[in-house]
Amino acid sequence: MSFSFSRDAIEELRSQIDIVDVIGRSVQLKRAGANYKGLCPFHNEKTPSFIVSPQKQIFTCFGGCGASGDAVEFVKRYYNLDFNEAVQKLADEYGITIKRNTYNDDREKYYEINRQAARFFYKNMTESKNPGYTYMHNRGIEDKTIKKFGLGYAKDSWSDLYDYFKEKNIDEKILLELGLISQKGDRFFDKFRNRVMFPIINTAGKVIGFGGRALDNEAMPKYLNSPENKIFQKKNNLYALNATRQEIGKEGAAIIVEGYMDAISLYQGGVKNVAASLGTALTENQAKLINRYTKNVILSYDADAAGQKAALRGIDVLKNENCKVKVLHVTDGKDPDEYIKKNGREGFLNLVDKAMPYTDYKLQAAKRGLDLSGEEGKIDYMKRIAGILSELGPVEADVYIKKIAGDVGISEGAIKMEILGNNNTKETDNRHAVQKNIRKEEKKDGLSTLEATVIKCLFIDPCLSEKVVEYSDMFESDLGRKIIDTAFEMYGLEGDFDKYRIIDKLEPEESEKLEESLEKIIVTGNENDVIKQCIHRWKFNQLERKEKELMDMLLLADESNKSALEELTVNLMKIQKEMKAHGGKM
Repeated sequence: MSFSFSRDAIEELRSQIDIVDVIGRSVQLKRAGANYKGLCPFHNEKTPSFIVSPQKQIFTCFGGCGASGDAVEFVKRYYNLDFNEAVQKLADEYGITIKRNTYNDDREKYYEINRQAARFFYKNMTESKNPGYTYMHNRGIEDKTIKKFGLGYAKDSWSDLYDYFKEKNIDEKILLELGLISQKGDRFFDKFRNRVMFPIINTAGKVIGFGGRALDNEAMPKYLNSPENKIFQKKNNLYALNATRQEIGKEGAAIIVEGYMDAISLYQGGVKNVAASLGTALTENQAKLINRYTKNVILSYDADAAGQKAALRGIDVLKNENCKVKVLHVTDGKDPDEYIKKNGREGFLNLVDKAMPYTDYKLQAAKRGLDLSGEEGKIDYMKRIAGILSELGPVEADVYIKKIAGDVGISEGAIKMEILGNNNTKETDNRHAVQKNIRKEEKKDGLSTLEATVIKCLFIDPCLSEKVVEYSDMFESDLGRKIIDTAFEMYGLEGDFDKYRIIDKLEPEESEKLEESLEKIIVTGNENDVIKQCIHRWKFNQLERKEKELMDMLLLADESNKSALEELTVNLMKIQKEMKAHGGKM
């Protein structure tokens, strides 16, 4: 059984608590005029930039992290809770009775079974001598780290875990779906045997799956993971983020590694702003998850061919989420686990300081296998980097074109023409169209911040639909369009709608994405003004995209083609005039 809280119940809670008192229990605050000020608990700072407004009942960090929200958002962030858990915690602490809306969801049963399995494996690891503990001890993993990450051991037995759940009358069908047991004919047996167990825990603290490392070197595969099921999709989660997300926020950066042991060893070694990608291929949803806590990401993958390929793909995925990406390859062919044990925290942080900006890394990767001392190598290099440079903004592209020209010995004009494709404006337009379609395709999976903000305002005041209906094009994602079309249809027929009726029209995974998006949006009244700002932002963003396209084309245009330059300049001035009418840069 899962639960949520009604809008009225949450507003009643907010009316009975004071944000200064809530935050003051965890952060030392001092009065500063009409507000209160203190050190931000979400990132490291020496000068107070964390402001709490008793009048508006919100907090805002004007320092490095930009965190903001109301009392519920503070508790959610500070204690690593989901929205409902934060509401319940506040209600309990202030002795406020708050009514729950309950609904059936068998996922809670799956979470509970995984939790019990994790405790079972942990007891195996810690309560008696076993090969799993010996292995981890030999790898330098301490008892406190085993406890922190809930590491366990699956005995070398065919039915140890199965017998445990059989006594509890747990349905074999669920155990099979979760990948805890396997079946051959009418016989059931444990899937994980003689393996160190790594429970995979989401940011809500739920055990969603397991990774098992074989202790027998001949056992295959070396790492065995839970199958994907209704509570576990690798693409949506990062290993260790449940334990490290607050550190990531404080440090203002996330170090992403490949494996469980890399993440655990770095954490134990004092580098705690780390998470593992559950495989080498970083996904779009994982990038979105990282983006909740920081925009600064350092990829620390193995230096082999697979690691280099994964880093290049990860760069593109993260850039599409507007992250600032750097790449760190551990020297001497070692992985992060080995390196930090040999060189310590300071040694690893030195590598972090030297991490290569993503563009430099891509340009360096493009040189592999080429002889740049010869003309053929230079030509091939230009062809490889044309696409890389075409994705950069005007200023950044200009910097790198100058750098490459000096490095390789090719004129800046020739490099520009290579990027442009011999001044074929149509080809450039096509490239921009392709990039635009890719960005649009990548938005299909969930809601943008703008979409979620508008939808949240409409849930608060459905009458605002009349202001939004003519701007329905601002909903570019599949989910956003489905929600807004459903809402407008209800409003047209009945003059009203609410969140729960909309959710009834969605698939379970869609409703989950909607809830996740809404949780990140704080609207503290003045929904009409917020809607106006969103419409303004959408119009401005459309113009800004066009401005960037025109500036890119101007940068790459052949200076001898005067008519083309004049046309591009005139169009750019028109766009910039329209942007100014919207208030200039936002």
